[in-house]
Amino acid sequence: MNNGRDLRIDFFRGLALVFIFWDHIPDNPLGNFTVRNIGFSDAAEIFVFLAGYAAVLAYGKVARRDGWLVASMRILRRVWVLYVAHIFLLVLLMGMVFVANQHAQRDMIEGMGLTYFLNNPQQALVDELMLRFKPNLMDPLPLYILLLLALPVLLPLLMHRLALALGLSLGLYALVQVFKWNLPAQAGGVWYFNPFAWQLLFLLGGAAALHGQHAIAAASTPAWRQPLWLAAASVVLASAVITLSWRWPALHDVLIPRGLGEWLYPIDKTNLSPLRVVQFLALAYCTARLVRSGPWLDGWLARQSCRMGRYSLEVFCLGVLLAPLADLLNAQGGDHWPVQLLTALGGVLAMVMLAGWLDWSKQLGRTVEAPAVVV
Repeated sequence: MNNGRDLRIDFFRGLALVFIFWDHIPDNPLGNFTVRNIGFSDAAEIFVFLAGYAAVLAYGKVARRDGWLVASMRILRRVWVLYVAHIFLLVLLMGMVFVANQHAQRDMIEGMGLTYFLNNPQQALVDELMLRFKPNLMDPLPLYILLLLALPVLLPLLMHRLALALGLSLGLYALVQVFKWNLPAQAGGVWYFNPFAWQLLFLLGGAAALHGQHAIAAASTPAWRQPLWLAAASVVLASAVITLSWRWPALHDVLIPRGLGEWLYPIDKTNLSPLRVVQFLALAYCTARLVRSGPWLDGWLARQSCRMGRYSLEVFCLGVLLAPLADLLNAQGGDHWPVQLLTALGGVLAMVMLAGWLDWSKQLGRTVEAPAVVV
């Protein structure tokens, strides 16, 4: 803890940002070591769950101290910042990809999903303002904008009627699984991250911020003696075995008979398949029970991840720009693994440096303001 702040949240948010960056670089060898390789879920679930955790924790404190109206105004101000960042990031991404495509060994415009803009520029601009135009890598930010936009209504319910809030959220999620409700996107498509489904993880993160931390901290029995932990660990292990078996079709056919496979697949990401939810919650619970706060968070690598997690918006935006740049450099280097390793690690270093600069700037601002406060 740091001034009441659980540094593990910042650490895992930073780690999720690294995983998202690595997963979005085609054929990146370090992409084999991200969380998507050991289960049905991936870094997107971590990002959304912890976004809900951090948002409810922060704005819940504001609501208790200053009232719901002040908290709502701060949430809406944050939504506006995210919206402006999304528009600005999309303009930068398109400009960079269009320039890089002239020197790339492959069609980066098509790979990044920007062909729609070339064919329908006027409609694409309208769709961009309406959050309907989302090239590759851009999907998480519009999802977060919508989820945060709904928080002023949901926050009082979460704080005072948690069971009702989760019941309504679960009910909406169940209806989405049946009727496939979604929001429209460009060219007659739908949102890749269906907000009607992914809201469940966001609210579960908020619920964990309000009550889950105390429940886990109060558990004195060793994890391996608790039935819930054993069940969660079994889910994590089984999903890891199935996921790893995808690399060896013969082994997969032995582990997953055709009848079971027809029930198991597809493990839908757009509508957040129940298998993804169950596996992620099991993984999150096991991690929370096993990975406790401690001196390990004072290590250099842990501190860099925590710093990236504290500035998740800025670091995420940089990662979106760095992923196609890394792809371009990899193509120029013949897609050889030393070049791929260099671009993947170099991108993380750039993200660490950005977070460090932002942290230094924030501390410098406090230092400059301090004498004025004294006077």
